[in-house]
Amino acid sequence: MKASPPKIDAPFTLGAQIEARAAHPEIGEREFLVQHDRRWTFRQYRDECVRVAHLLRRRLGVCDESRPGHVAMLLENHLELLALYGACGYDGMTLFGVNTGLRGETLAGVLNQSRARLLVVDELFLPDVERVRGKLEHVAPENILVLRHGDRSDRPADDFVACLEAEVGPSGTSLAAPDATPRPDDPLMVIYTSGTTGLPKGIQNNHFKLLAIGVAVSTNVEVGPDDCGYACMPLFHSNSIFLGFQPALHACARLAIRERFSASQFVPDVLRHGVTWWNYVGEPVHYILGAIEKQYDGDEERILAEVARNPSNRLAYAIGNGASPPDLDRFTRWLGLDDMLELYGSTEAAISTFRRKGDPRGCVGEITDENVKILGAGGRECPPVALGADGRILNYAEAVGEICRVSSNTGLFQGYFDNPEANRAKYRAGVYHSGDLGHVLSRDGRRYLYFDGRTDDWIRKDGENFSAAQVARLIGEHPDVVLAAAYGVPCAVSDELVMAALKLRPGVRFDPQAFFDFCEQQVREGGMDRKWFPDFVRIVEDFEYTGTTKILVRNLKRDHFDLRRLAAAPVYWRRRGDTAFLPFTARDYARLRHEFSGAERIELLDR
Repeated sequence: MKASPPKIDAPFTLGAQIEARAAHPEIGEREFLVQHDRRWTFRQYRDECVRVAHLLRRRLGVCDESRPGHVAMLLENHLELLALYGACGYDGMTLFGVNTGLRGETLAGVLNQSRARLLVVDELFLPDVERVRGKLEHVAPENILVLRHGDRSDRPADDFVACLEAEVGPSGTSLAAPDATPRPDDPLMVIYTSGTTGLPKGIQNNHFKLLAIGVAVSTNVEVGPDDCGYACMPLFHSNSIFLGFQPALHACARLAIRERFSASQFVPDVLRHGVTWWNYVGEPVHYILGAIEKQYDGDEERILAEVARNPSNRLAYAIGNGASPPDLDRFTRWLGLDDMLELYGSTEAAISTFRRKGDPRGCVGEITDENVKILGAGGRECPPVALGADGRILNYAEAVGEICRVSSNTGLFQGYFDNPEANRAKYRAGVYHSGDLGHVLSRDGRRYLYFDGRTDDWIRKDGENFSAAQVARLIGEHPDVVLAAAYGVPCAVSDELVMAALKLRPGVRFDPQAFFDFCEQQVREGGMDRKWFPDFVRIVEDFEYTGTTKILVRNLKRDHFDLRRLAAAPVYWRRRGDTAFLPFTARDYARLRHEFSGAERIELLDR
């Protein structure tokens, strides 16, 4: 029988919960965090959090409305990131998790909007910060601290580790906790996602929300002290915080972290650390399967013998969203899992579902909140799907609508940081609007949710939502582009791919290599995240427009890259590893259809 988490009697704030575990006679000296050969017990984690908390207090001084206790991080996954998170929990400060893919004006805009007065930046991203240093309005130059890696004798004055040692004490120093007394409803972490226009939006998460999610997830997956999670998804994002760190903390379990996702290192890490659960988004599942298939030449018997039945393999569950049903089946089989728990949710956490064994294939779990509804045009509730004898949906157009929550409260959603306009757009007239499309299958009195993509203003790729308008703005800066639109199109293995439609200057011919190089430059210097890089490009003579002269994106999205609908319209594409856009041919489309069919997603192309 699995060991149960010990009962912890402490206030429901992050610092108090860490303190209680460090002081617990059975938990304090247990291993908590692992990164490669570095290991921290719960007691060591507590000491590192407190050490960083004292550094933050020393640097920021008195905090009030005009001098907020706001700390920003631009970091890959490292133990120091989690110490910074815990330090803010002790100090009653707010940590702003900045997406490491941001560049240029977007990066500067987010840092300025956060009003962060101290920034900890990974040395990998220091050049990006240097490019915008002169535009930062709230971070003093001496409060840009750099996390450098490895054993080094040269530690510059801005080195995060050197500052800790010089101003607080060396690693291993155990200090009294700060005398701050944050409350459960005080903000703890702002996690950025993208809005439909303008800068990414910061979602507020207080102590209660983050700790409560840890309780819920660890209870659903039955995580105990002998379990080990694996966080290779970014810890600046909700996926790893919600589904990795917080459940591990609540259950007094271990958490192994890797600085960034690696398909080839996934299985070795799982075996080395004795990982029992993993948090994921869709496409990494597909990449891991590809790496395993390549390593074992597709020999499933070898895969089952050397991976699924490996004596060191303890992996039992994977929790996340966006994987296709065939990938779920194959991953479960090849890794020897008890189950893969697909869920639906967002950082806002107003709506969530959790798929369990026995739930209908392809769904993201049962809707247990009666306030969650699928709303169509005019706010009407959409009917559940009707299925034909062959299992195909007969009323897709009527059944698909926006996933909403109709209630006088917003659940765990606590609003966007310093963005009342976004709050009004998200929750209006008693309805929380997710911006996601979905439909419901009713079976035996239960409602099961299916995710159908984003609405026109959003794109969801690799488990992250971002603004189609923002992508269009950046690619529209190309000198030959008169007007651009960006939109999400079907993907065979996960959420969506990015497609761009371009109207060019008169007399200009599309140069696929030059446009690819321009997009690369936008990623390097122009503020475009790598995920925003178009996968497909369509050239149009002109767009269709709404009555208010807006581009009619819905029709572009409907036709996506279907050459049967686009007739002679020039379409180009790129696949992973390509260094230029290539013409998208009828043969390419036929091959893609075969991939979608194998992933049981062919209806995404034909609807």
